[in-house]
Amino acid sequence: MRQKRYDSDLTNSQWERLSRYFATDRKRSYSLRYHVLDAILYVVKTGTQWRMLPGEFAQWQTVYYYFRRWREEGRILCILSIISRAARRRTGQHGEPSALIIDCQSVPSTRVGGISSFDAFKKVDGRKRHIAVDTQGLLWGLVVHAAGDHETQWALQLLAPVASRLDRVETVFADQAYQGLEEKLDRELGWKLQVVDSEEETPGFSIDPKRWIVERTYGWFGGWRRLDREYERRTDSSETMVCFAMLRIALNRLD
Repeated sequence: MRQKRYDSDLTNSQWERLSRYFATDRKRSYSLRYHVLDAILYVVKTGTQWRMLPGEFAQWQTVYYYFRRWREEGRILCILSIISRAARRRTGQHGEPSALIIDCQSVPSTRVGGISSFDAFKKVDGRKRHIAVDTQGLLWGLVVHAAGDHETQWALQLLAPVASRLDRVETVFADQAYQGLEEKLDRELGWKLQVVDSEEETPGFSIDPKRWIVERTYGWFGGWRRLDREYERRTDSSETMVCFAMLRIALNRLD
């Protein structure tokens, strides 16, 4: 165990829930919990560079090795789905949602490179985080793509993998940018797309039914500095960073 602890570290109860998914017989000179998982959460929370990890963690090359390995395995997204089911059951709901809300968030990219383009509507040069959440704001689907791509180009790629993991979904709520996908979504997935119109006819800010939930999830991202901008060269690295943040948020609900 490290002597110095950080707010981003896993608690003992959270590690008890996760330890089975990282079980191994391999002997190491470092702890997967204290020196690797906590280090990755530290990066996502503080936004620091890999090479600038504090000395009490494992060497940055070791930490990044596991980040890359778990990214390629898709392990964190799988664990997130399991923890999200547990968080829903804690509130008395079914483990799987019957409705999802989808939306995009345009985020400026740094000069690190990788896929990027200009979102003319939101005036952002970078990428879009395309997410699907349940009515509690928990993440079930995620794809990161160039900001200039329209939502309808990626909606099915976002939802198709979710459909392979969830059996209860019947309805997807979305804003008017997704109009025209109703028949395709019904044909491909058997889901009903419900486009939500703003309740307010007057100009200005309004809270749209259901869609405020996905906006709240984007607000949660603001508490994780690595998600403030797109710092990753690869889009799957960006997706994994988001999954780590949402995993910790879901775990907090179980404490």
